[in-house]
Amino acid sequence: MAGKFLKFFSPFVRVMPELKQPQREVSFKEKIIWTAVVLIIYIILSNIPLYGVNLEEQVDYYYWLRVILASQRGTLTELGIGPIVTAGLIMQLLLGSKIINVDMSDPYDRAMFSGSQKVMAMILTVFNALAYIWGGAFGEGLSLATQAFLFLQLLFAGVVIILLDELLQKGWGLGSGVSLFIAAGVAGQIFWNCFSFVGLNTTEGARGIVVALFESFTNPDLDTGSLIYRGGRLPSMLGGITTLVIFVIVIWLESTRVEIPLTYRGYRGFKGKYPMKLLYVSNIPVILVNALYANFLFFGQLIAGPESALRNPGSNFWLNLLGTFEPSESGDYLNPTGGLLYYLSPPQGIEAVLADPLRAVIYLVIFIFLCVMLGRLWVEVSGLAPRDIAGQIIDSGMQVPGFRSSERIIERILKRYIPTLVILNGIIIAGMSFFADSLGALTSGTGLLIAIGIVHQYSETIAKEAAAMQYPGMRSFLGLD
Repeated sequence: MAGKFLKFFSPFVRVMPELKQPQREVSFKEKIIWTAVVLIIYIILSNIPLYGVNLEEQVDYYYWLRVILASQRGTLTELGIGPIVTAGLIMQLLLGSKIINVDMSDPYDRAMFSGSQKVMAMILTVFNALAYIWGGAFGEGLSLATQAFLFLQLLFAGVVIILLDELLQKGWGLGSGVSLFIAAGVAGQIFWNCFSFVGLNTTEGARGIVVALFESFTNPDLDTGSLIYRGGRLPSMLGGITTLVIFVIVIWLESTRVEIPLTYRGYRGFKGKYPMKLLYVSNIPVILVNALYANFLFFGQLIAGPESALRNPGSNFWLNLLGTFEPSESGDYLNPTGGLLYYLSPPQGIEAVLADPLRAVIYLVIFIFLCVMLGRLWVEVSGLAPRDIAGQIIDSGMQVPGFRSSERIIERILKRYIPTLVILNGIIIAGMSFFADSLGALTSGTGLLIAIGIVHQYSETIAKEAAAMQYPGMRSFLGLD
């Protein structure tokens, strides 16, 4: 039975717009088409500017959140997937910490849980839209009519994004909207930094490194050697190679596993293995840490930024300890230049590392520590802890050969591996993200790691769907039913 928490959301769940689950088996080709349609709609939304907004002289306080939220400034996707991700994290934490009582094996409880998560996403959409408008993200002095129209635009786009994600989650497409939108945003950044013609001139070439490289073969004023590394956060050959190398390494690490042998209690001779990836919690720690950092930077800009109302001769010393900021070269966002927040932001490019090596070392140490700690926390609340896995193994009728069929014994065996894997996961992922930022990868280190993980998951999903289409009897075995 659903607990009081889910019953509270029950009236709201009934009035929410909902997409029905398919009553038939959706073919692989149809799933590909629906996934493409969802992606196209999201890209269109990302290129429709909000009506009534002038961003020319506005600072983007949410710049550091854009990759995680898959959002585009000043467009209908201004909020991105923020409400969906936040609602999902809140519900997952409540469920994993046993604060709410949900029986996920009960279809009603499961439906109420997903419905409550959607209601919470809608509430957060309303809250975020109002916070953006009243917080001055679109400028000061907006008329009441303009504010109301902006709110309706953001609410409409938020509902569409929630329904697009639900369309994929319900089985009409592949994967989830959240993953698809993040991967598309990162892929767009990489494509732009490879093939952009913007900034074409005789000394530096085009912004896109591939275009600039081919231009250097025909333009005597453009030295090919100068493209190995370009300052000013411009894409370079080193950044392209770094992106490719990290992609290959992470894919290899994702496929590296520790396997625990298992036998079936009911039938002798039936053996299996329980695989545990080297990257046990994948890129979740780096997402959580960067979300934490991004929020620190957001509130830090509001409290200690150059336009902060709190700045006065008596408080500047304490605000400077929190952080000092200066506008970026484009003037679109603020860069931390001192204080605590300076050490919580990644050095962008080799010149930033060489200019202040101490900052790079402090950032990396803090980053690794937080990745490990939040990775351990995620394992505890997401059902990946040794006791949870031991219970799953016992419930499936399996046991470790040579040991008694006891949940406590299996948990003790798993504790030899899982804590170590979580620590290695945090160190590897944090290191990869740091070096991607420091060597000038074609997108942010966090964005690159998230996109690689999503691409890997999609490749596995597509492979399973293709196998199931060829051999329908294997759907249950592949976990697609």
